[in-house]
Amino acid sequence: MRVLLLGASGLVGKHLAGALRERGDEVANASLRDTEAAAGAAESADAIINLAGEPLAQRWSASVKARIESSRVETPRRFLDALARRQRRATIYVSASAIGYYGTSESATFVEESPPGDDFLARVCTGWEREARRAGDLGMRVAIVRTGVALARDGGALAKILPPFRIGAGGTVGSGRQWFSWIHIEDLVRIYLMALGGVDGAVNACAPNPVTNADFTAELAEVLHRPAKIPVPTFALRALLGEGADILLKGQRVLPRRTQELGYSFEFPELKAALANLL
Repeated sequence: MRVLLLGASGLVGKHLAGALRERGDEVANASLRDTEAAAGAAESADAIINLAGEPLAQRWSASVKARIESSRVETPRRFLDALARRQRRATIYVSASAIGYYGTSESATFVEESPPGDDFLARVCTGWEREARRAGDLGMRVAIVRTGVALARDGGALAKILPPFRIGAGGTVGSGRQWFSWIHIEDLVRIYLMALGGVDGAVNACAPNPVTNADFTAELAEVLHRPAKIPVPTFALRALLGEGADILLKGQRVLPRRTQELGYSFEFPELKAALANLL
């Protein structure tokens, strides 16, 4: 299979490209900075995987929020419009999304059938998925992967969290009660491969055992054999990340119900084993 990866330079893209090539697929990369060129590259592809988007891990100013939304809603729209004008198209379209789709809650549990939330990230994810589903109008099977916090040794959230923990300066974030729906990078890649192979609609890419931030902190400290008694206060995160701090200060308990119903078996369902493998 010839697969076109959009947004291949990120953490997930690098791991996914390696897995695709390892199983014998031909992988091509393209950037959505030039949607016409990307549509041209897509003409020779059997499948398209769109991972592209402005990074979320930065201070959310008004301009950053505009870029976050534009990169996930307006840019895919232009790409699909350009693709519609091409004579040949892929038959499969897999789009990234995020569990931010569900909004935040300390008490609710979300599965794929749960309705979307109404905060900024939830609205972005709703628009993101709406545009992805337009690929169905072009004759493509559409799969959407709603991703939790990906844990990997070579980047992503864990790389940012580790330095203070390694020197014994780690601790809970905010109240520590907020849910942390995580996934090992190996499971995330395998779920993308499953989506490529036959999924129609949305699946949650997060481990079946989410934890609170306090539990995550304790597990990470235990694996590293370091204390974790220095909490990160809410005001400090607000000063650093602005509204973007909500990703860390608020959370959601998300279960991969449909993912498992479709037959996916997690390699790392428990956090302690996942951290031990990575660290």
